[in-house]
Amino acid sequence: MRGSELQIAVREEFGALGAVLLADLVLERLGGRTGAEALRGGVPAREVWAALCESQDVPADRRHGRGLRDPRA
Repeated sequence: MRGSELQIAVREEFGALGAVLLADLVLERLGGRTGAEALRGGVPAREVWAALCESQDVPADRRHGRGLRDPRA
């Protein structure tokens, strides 16, 4: 997942709240950082997406990112 794909997935899944979640929600799975901080620190976008989905109870069938290609088997 690229950074641009993360932005699309966040927007599609969470709407206008997505930008706030990335900027403000502290995620323990990311070492107590926000998604934006983790990205700046070099954490891959896919890991940030997984942590955000986990924290917000996104169903497993949507965790590959709405609007994105299905993950490879």
